[in-house]
Amino acid sequence: MATRTLDLVYRTMIAELGQRSFDASFQADFSLAGRFVTVPVKGRDYFYFEEPTGEGKDKRTYVGPAADPEIAARVAAFQEIKDDAKARRKLVSTLIRSAGLQAPDPFAGNVIEALANGGFFRLRGVLIGTSAFQCYSALLGVRLPSTAMQTGDADFAQDFAISAEVDDTMPSIVDLLKSVDSTFRPIPHRSGSPKTTAFENAARFRVEFLTGNRGSDEYTDRPADMPALGGAAADPLRFLDFLIYEPVRSILLHKSGVTVTVPAPERYAVHKLIIASRRVTDALGGSKRDKDIVQAVQLILALMDTGRANDLADAFQEAWFRGSGWQEAIKATYGISAGKEKAALAAYFREIDLFPV
Repeated sequence: MATRTLDLVYRTMIAELGQRSFDASFQADFSLAGRFVTVPVKGRDYFYFEEPTGEGKDKRTYVGPAADPEIAARVAAFQEIKDDAKARRKLVSTLIRSAGLQAPDPFAGNVIEALANGGFFRLRGVLIGTSAFQCYSALLGVRLPSTAMQTGDADFAQDFAISAEVDDTMPSIVDLLKSVDSTFRPIPHRSGSPKTTAFENAARFRVEFLTGNRGSDEYTDRPADMPALGGAAADPLRFLDFLIYEPVRSILLHKSGVTVTVPAPERYAVHKLIIASRRVTDALGGSKRDKDIVQAVQLILALMDTGRANDLADAFQEAWFRGSGWQEAIKATYGISAGKEKAALAAYFREIDLFPV
């Protein structure tokens, strides 16, 4: 089950594509007529972009933490950023055809691109689920199996505190989705709440928004207000705060490249092991559980192959010491795994002495 590390030439292409795509997204977000300003919020500095409106008051848009070196570099080089979409398309094509990396389903890619252009990732949103897993090949410089990448939905998450504090918002989520497919509609929430956390089109492609559960499991059925999400609320889920803590930037191999933010791969792997055992036991739940385990194992192997074993061990240790519920979930997933996935997990757990296997 060893992963296949990409040749240096392809890893270099990925790095170039990621930087140029980030540059292009920055140019698309911010007009040359405006300027960047630094604003202190609760003891930390953040970049905002001020643009004249002609109505006597500048429009202020949230950009990101001033401590983020990539954002700071883009602010410094803003006047020099140039759009090169055609060249980036060639890079994407080469990475798919020659390097063997996987592109997302075109429709899913269009949905993610629409939300990216609407400011979701600028407002520190995080792409999660299988769509995020599709980005780890580029992030880690390895080939991951396409069988673990099939999906019929797209999941997005944002921390509640971030949504409340950025003092900015996306355009209407439903309008952004309708720009991709006019049949998208809000899905009534299972609790009967008028707030919307999910949208679906006529082909049953589902887009869902999630956030960390700030209390006990009883809050799971209470949609959380998310001021930055353009009229959408989010379902609070246990364990999600662990997943989206300190996310990382990657590239979705769609069109000319879409800059996205995804969970740190080590957190994604551990989170999948935690939630796999909590899936419902019907046929759909069993299929999702199996895919959770495959994705977790493939990322564990990739992280080991690419010299990130310490990051992975730190993530496991953090989760393990969060309490008995976390420990029991990891043990339960190991218990229900089988075949080569179970063998790989057993070998890794013995190596880090996590629990007797």
